[in-house]
Amino acid sequence: MAEQVDVVVIGLGVGGEEAAGRLAEAGLNVVGLDPRLVGGECPYWGCIPSKMMIRAANLIAETRRVDGMAGTATVQPDWAPVAKRIREEATDNWNDQVAVDRLVKKGVTFLREAGTITGPRRVKAGDREFEASRGIIVATGTVPVIPPIDGLAGTPYWTNHEAIEADTLPASILVLGGGAIGLELAQVFARFGAEVTVVEGAERVLSIEEPESSELAQKALEKDGITFRIGIHAKAVQHDGNAFTVTLDDGDTVTAEKLLVATGRRVDTERLGLDKVGIDPSAKHVAVDEHVRAAVGVWAIGDVTGVGAFTHTAMYQANVAVFDILGAEDAPVAGYHAMPRVTFTDPEIGVVGQTEKQARDAGLDVKTAGSQIPSSSRGWIHKAGNDGFIKLVVDNERGVLVGATSSGPTGGEVLGALAVAVHAAVPVHSLQQMIYAYPTFHRAIGDALKAL
Repeated sequence: MAEQVDVVVIGLGVGGEEAAGRLAEAGLNVVGLDPRLVGGECPYWGCIPSKMMIRAANLIAETRRVDGMAGTATVQPDWAPVAKRIREEATDNWNDQVAVDRLVKKGVTFLREAGTITGPRRVKAGDREFEASRGIIVATGTVPVIPPIDGLAGTPYWTNHEAIEADTLPASILVLGGGAIGLELAQVFARFGAEVTVVEGAERVLSIEEPESSELAQKALEKDGITFRIGIHAKAVQHDGNAFTVTLDDGDTVTAEKLLVATGRRVDTERLGLDKVGIDPSAKHVAVDEHVRAAVGVWAIGDVTGVGAFTHTAMYQANVAVFDILGAEDAPVAGYHAMPRVTFTDPEIGVVGQTEKQARDAGLDVKTAGSQIPSSSRGWIHKAGNDGFIKLVVDNERGVLVGATSSGPTGGEVLGALAVAVHAAVPVHSLQQMIYAYPTFHRAIGDALKAL
């Protein structure tokens, strides 16, 4: 006999954990299922530990910038305190007991089991089956894409998990993939003394972002000693027990102690039983409507929806799902026109809304303008490490921003003002009349607006 509950949440990453906890606090009988760590990628292998690594690497870079500005300084990189901090402060040695206790305290019944949908509002977990009167939330996230490169399978390659968990760093590392994860980790390793090569099959790194962002990021990382092979694919991989030798499709070979595969992520839903509720299990993602409903009695949130593989997206969608399940009269409706994202390289590259190409492809009458951080007052004051720019993408017909890029020493923070402008469709004329504090990095937004 199926156990009667209100909601079953399959997957307890940041979105699933948030939704399960809030629904339980609202008085519903909630079952949360996940065979992995509660909290998912973000607290254990993603956002939090990687930013600890980046913070440490940036301190090294800043110390090296003292010469010529504030005297002289030398730095001896040491990975040990970084690994210790990740293990003790961020992950509890990859133990989720604190997260489990927090969830259970809110009233959630937690099972460390995978969930399989067996029919409408029915989920099997281990030897138990549940019937959820309110419905099911699917929040199973994504897994790394491992490309079918000859010889790769069976070798001790790294994904972001092994890179984050590393107690010591290799002398050399080859990174497959020039997206955000690949570049962030590559820069960290290089600043701690590793010889790093990045291989990217696309025509540029950060290929989904503005071309100006790609150029900025590559030049910045090259200053850290990173070698780039762009428009090149790995053809074959060998591991002799000590090092990797990767053959590229142009005939060259690259040898490195470690190989990091950072070629993207994908959903893994084929064994979830989505077909039992009319959802294609082989689709690239689970499509949702403005209430994040995927089917009758089924909501999907987070990376699995394909909207954006970001913690903030999962939390946002969790909020929408919670209000909808509770039947709130003022339930929010999901909208993604002002989706923000940040690549935490140095300089940071923050983006909101559409790029210029995306806006033009959408048929908009587009106008763009920009400013350079080194030419701004704060950028000139900052001097060393001041690379960056502001780029605005304007819908001429409506006179509002539909996208923007903020790159620089605090690019992700400056993005906040631009995100508000895009989200609320603030008229460009109003933005041009604003007072921008002097001398700040965000004042460069005003400089870009003048160019319009």
